[in-house]
Amino acid sequence: MQPSFTQALAYLARPLAVWPGGSAWRYADEAATESRGNSLNIPAILPETLGDAGFRRDHGLRMAYVAGSMAHGIASEDLVEAAVRAGCLGFYGAAGQSPARVEQALVRLKNNLSNGSWGCNLLHSPTDPALESAHADTILRHGVSRVEASAYLDVTLPLVRYRLSGLRADPSGRPVAACQVIAKVSRVEVARKFLSPAPEKLVAELVRTGTITELQARLASRLPLADDITAEADSGGHTDNRPALTLFPSLMALRDRMAREFGYDRLPRVGLAGGIATPHAVAAAFAMGAAYVLVGTVHQACVESGTSDLVRGMLAQAEQADCAMAPAADMFEMGVKVQVLKRGTLFAMRAQKLYDWYRQYAGFEQMPAADRQQLEGQILGRPFDAVWADCEKFFTVRDPSQLPRAAADPRHRMALVFRWYLSQASRWATAGEAQRKTDFQVWCGPGMGAFNEWTRGTFLEDPSRRCLATVARNLMYGAAVLKRAEVAVLCGATGESPRVEPLEPEEIDRRCALPAGSASARASA
Repeated sequence: MQPSFTQALAYLARPLAVWPGGSAWRYADEAATESRGNSLNIPAILPETLGDAGFRRDHGLRMAYVAGSMAHGIASEDLVEAAVRAGCLGFYGAAGQSPARVEQALVRLKNNLSNGSWGCNLLHSPTDPALESAHADTILRHGVSRVEASAYLDVTLPLVRYRLSGLRADPSGRPVAACQVIAKVSRVEVARKFLSPAPEKLVAELVRTGTITELQARLASRLPLADDITAEADSGGHTDNRPALTLFPSLMALRDRMAREFGYDRLPRVGLAGGIATPHAVAAAFAMGAAYVLVGTVHQACVESGTSDLVRGMLAQAEQADCAMAPAADMFEMGVKVQVLKRGTLFAMRAQKLYDWYRQYAGFEQMPAADRQQLEGQILGRPFDAVWADCEKFFTVRDPSQLPRAAADPRHRMALVFRWYLSQASRWATAGEAQRKTDFQVWCGPGMGAFNEWTRGTFLEDPSRRCLATVARNLMYGAAVLKRAEVAVLCGATGESPRVEPLEPEEIDRRCALPAGSASARASA
């Protein structure tokens, strides 16, 4: 029995022919014998054909799909390896990790992955520039050929040093970068920095120290700081809660203006992140012209992520409104916030209380007794001085300059203790320390709720079934089905829109292949 037109759209490898009025259709390879007049073809559209072909080629990918970095190793080695095996680009979540831990991860990834379709996160660390520099050193030492630059407010020397390392000219004199940068941005002013060449002042400093050559400095003036930029809309973690429908077109227009201004040999590409959690969201991203999609929060709920089963269970219960903004540990004093899960945890409320106290009081000793009791008893779970002792040990190794400043400024000492809580809250979550569940900091955007709504009643509702490859393939497969449906509407077809419920990988394979015995299969053979 011939399937319905809606069903036929879901078998992506077979072109369809639709006759004027949309009331009749055939498989395109069987329509030649029809005599109903001119037909319009709905082409085969596979997940592998979505997005920018140059992006897939340059990064050696099967699909224009990126598994974004998530801090503290939540984007784990397992997650990166799963992404690469699925034909996607994966980034290890180095932010918040020690250089030694990052090195351990990079060694494993180099040993386990035979191709280069992976990279490492490089996070802007304005309160700890030494850590950012150390991460850049580690990444360069291991020859990692791409980084995802995240949370940058301005261009830094370690970022430029990475970008220009190994820069050379091809036979025609054009710059060829050995180190690729994909920058995640949510503001036009930040995107402008990444779409410009590296700042002359920083380039001159690298020449002065012998880090790069004069030739590399000249080539740098003809190369954007980033090969690709990701428009980061409303997402988990560091975010400006920007709507994708306004952010993405603005960055595309900026890219075009700056490419004309600088006369780049290759146009930087623009991808989209934030809320990429359903096939409709993926299809919308590609419809707007995204070169690729970048997925974050949804992958945190996958079994390969570096978080705990306890957190995965919490994420599986999240709805779209279950998110809140809370002060960020790495930029606490600046008032920068991150988006976190609020369902099942009090972290957002408690973190905001800490920031309010930081603004209100000159130091711990200036706090009223009731507030000090709340801080120690309900939030820190320990005496203030005991936490400060841990901070002293930490900064003695990491950044000794913080200690004399804290001795002279009680408010700074208080801020370091508050930052201890914010940092530990994410570690308690990834470690699954049940006794601190009410303090869990879980980075999460509204896309998690959308994903849960889409998967409700299916096998992907179960957190233990959420494998990255299965999630990625379903998102891209569903987007391809929706793209075929869009073309069908343009051809005048009528009827119901196809449903894009999650499918087992074997079923996706079947729907993406030509059926044996079809005219198309015979022709391809």
